[in-house]
Amino acid sequence: MVMHRQPARQDARRPAARLVQAGVAVALSVAALASAGCSRRPPSGTPDGAVRELVARLRQLHGDPADAKAAFELLSRRARDNLASRAQRYSAATGKAIAPEAMITPSRFRLRFEPQRYSAQIAGAHALVDIAGLLPGERVQVPCVYEDAGWRVDVALPALPPVQKRPGSDL
Repeated sequence: MVMHRQPARQDARRPAARLVQAGVAVALSVAALASAGCSRRPPSGTPDGAVRELVARLRQLHGDPADAKAAFELLSRRARDNLASRAQRYSAATGKAIAPEAMITPSRFRLRFEPQRYSAQIAGAHALVDIAGLLPGERVQVPCVYEDAGWRVDVALPALPPVQKRPGSDL
């Protein structure tokens, strides 16, 4: 009995299989690119997005250092530096090292009203985000600044007073 090989058919199937595989690969690539293009902007992509995200993160803040770090990252360099100075002063006074984001305490954050609308007025690298509530008197403007490739909330924290020294002390 003579067995016949059919190399022509197998060879004909391989290019077709490769074509199908290539088509699937192209379709998957296009789908991946489309989903990447349609993904949400990061919260710091717009000033109102940064403020909205900061409010959401501060609401979640219940003493967890990771939550405090997430909120801290949305603050402007000026606000972060202020909190770092406060943490350094606290650490020096108590002898316990404390991270700057730990200076954001949950007990100090309380909304005056429930935000309903956020709108931003942008002027170069600065913006004012207008937050409005339900009632006419429920309105506040929050300054933002564009730095580190994103919008940051520029919370105005009071300046630290100078360190007081006892007369005649070398400290």
